Amino acid sequence: MFYLVAYDITNDKRRKKLSDLLEKYGTRVNYSVFEVEINSTKLEHLVHEIELQKLINKKYDSLRFYHICQNCTPKCFELSNSPDPFAPKEFFI
Repeated sequence: MFYLVAYDITNDKRRKKLSDLLEKYGTRVNYSVFEVEINSTKLEHLVHEIELQKLINKKYDSLRFYHICQNCTPKCFELSNSPDPFAPKEFFI
């Protein structure tokens, strides 16, 4: 599953911890936006980790997950030289 994750965190320390955590799951495409390819189990783990570490203050902060369906990913585009984060990856063993 593909997700676009966007956040607006008021506290510098929590914002840094959240961005470090999200970098383990996906690709930063903007200062506060990540593109993430993740299955439902890992998504649950990520959300649990965010809540466990209290990385957002629900009164002041915003953290949004936008699901991007597989039929929609080919319609996504970017005007830069960055590689397509949703492109199929080849693995060799």
